[in-house]
Amino acid sequence: MPKITVLPHEQLCPEGKVFAVETGATLCREMLARGVEIEHACELSCACTTCHVIVREGLASLPEADEAEEDMLDRAWGLTSQSRLSCQLKVGTQDLVIEIPKYTLNYAREEH
Repeated sequence: MPKITVLPHEQLCPEGKVFAVETGATLCREMLARGVEIEHACELSCACTTCHVIVREGLASLPEADEAEEDMLDRAWGLTSQSRLSCQLKVGTQDLVIEIPKYTLNYAREEH
């Protein structure tokens, strides 16, 4: 089983987290199940960017993003060439190191 390492995030996962998952599992669901409170405003339907993550290690082992995910990622804060939406990311056979960006664009949660 691949090992997922979530790097520390000041608010969502201050200590970081390491856990194993089944190949083919959806990253966002697995993080939520293990107490990593990543935002997911569209309920995992690829309609927002709140579950944006950066795959620091293991990206080459993952299936490429489809067109819908690519289009949505264009709207993400802090987009990099290693960015993915965790709601669309199916874990492959290799270990992953995941960074959750410091900010997210969640208009429903923005404080004005």
